[in-house]
Amino acid sequence: MRLDGRALLLLVMVFWMALMPALPAPAPDPASVMLLEIQGGIGPATREYVQRGLARAASVGAPAVVLRIDTPGGLDAATRDINQAILASPVPVIGWVAPEGARAASAGTYILYACHVAAMAPATALGAATPITLGPVPPASAPGGDQDGKDHKDGGGASTLERKATNDAIAYLRALAELRGRNVAFAEAAVRDAATMTANQALAAGAIDFIARDEATLLRDADGRTVRLRGGQATLHVAGRTLVPFAPDWRNRLLAVITEPTVAYLLLLAGLYGLVFEGFNPGVLFPGVTGAVCLLLALYALQVLPVNYAGVALIVLGVALMAAEFVMPTFGSLGVGGVAALVAGSLILFDTEMPGFGVSGQLIAGIAIASAAAFMSLGWLAMRARRRPVTTGIEELVGHLAIADAAFETRGHVRIRGEVWQAESATPVRAGEPVRVLALEGLVLKVTPAGSGVR
Repeated sequence: MRLDGRALLLLVMVFWMALMPALPAPAPDPASVMLLEIQGGIGPATREYVQRGLARAASVGAPAVVLRIDTPGGLDAATRDINQAILASPVPVIGWVAPEGARAASAGTYILYACHVAAMAPATALGAATPITLGPVPPASAPGGDQDGKDHKDGGGASTLERKATNDAIAYLRALAELRGRNVAFAEAAVRDAATMTANQALAAGAIDFIARDEATLLRDADGRTVRLRGGQATLHVAGRTLVPFAPDWRNRLLAVITEPTVAYLLLLAGLYGLVFEGFNPGVLFPGVTGAVCLLLALYALQVLPVNYAGVALIVLGVALMAAEFVMPTFGSLGVGGVAALVAGSLILFDTEMPGFGVSGQLIAGIAIASAAAFMSLGWLAMRARRRPVTTGIEELVGHLAIADAAFETRGHVRIRGEVWQAESATPVRAGEPVRVLALEGLVLKVTPAGSGVR
């Protein structure tokens, strides 16, 4: 088999990216304060970036780390891992909700409370930390309920599972507030009632330490504060120091891209469709190689995202059913079932309602319509081809003219397209007379003189 140039180039690039170690970042000045940024939804890529940044700051002996936050929230597991890294950091972490207009909502509130120093820029917001239930919550009033037969709803109608998640989140945020000496009441209200505060309200309530409009103000106001680290207390000396951004490396950027839910979803579909296309066209190779790479990237992304594997199974089943429709047309039965399975799997693929961790309904509708149009078009072409006359093979001889090699009354030989065939005719045929092929029975042509008018 010959590997086409594009497939070979793609394979080389993939293996090079997989095997090449991360390029070391230039060593920052130990006197500089490192700047890490959390933007958008908090997921596996954010967790790895923050953990690497804090480890880097500790290795170079940075005086402090500024964690600039602007997020609508994120995944609970990633948030807790980030907080554990902050709590274990030997370098003080200054949490700063910035720039103006930013927010530290949901998971951002937990991270800000975990930081050794908490600050906000003007016109920013904090709070709304109520946990969003992962997956479907069974109704508490369903027949059977819990083993004690009670429906287990509180006064607000929350189920047992919802109350467990809420109480766990309250305890977690309260523990962080007590550790850092911040407003415990707001911590509980932010979780239980999705309470929010502006920067001025948070400062007045003691939820943050100060308000800083820019980096210089942030470092000046943080200077001289004593914070508690795991190894003891430390005093910040950061006024006037340079703030150096810590850029993510290529692996972190790649992880950020492929773990974006929409990208992971499209990689999954591209992988499946690429393998199906290769199966229908063996030897093309490029669709198969591309599909395999996309599928492996998608599987890696899905294993670090909150995925409902029933959704993955439905998507795979949907693509398989549509592929089966191409092989053995069933007048749309398999195709319609495949589209239905694809849509159902896409809708339940990501097992969370967290902002930024879902697939657009418009994208799902577009893919479903495109898939349906594809298999309907191929089905129509197949039906149209069945009504057309045969143009290849020995069956294509029907209707063409042949020349009798010698005269015969019932059985003889005729020549057609340079080949000699046995022929039978109900009418006597003269030598050299043109005859028309009426049918093919085994290896015998049924013919009639062309001048007889029979077709």
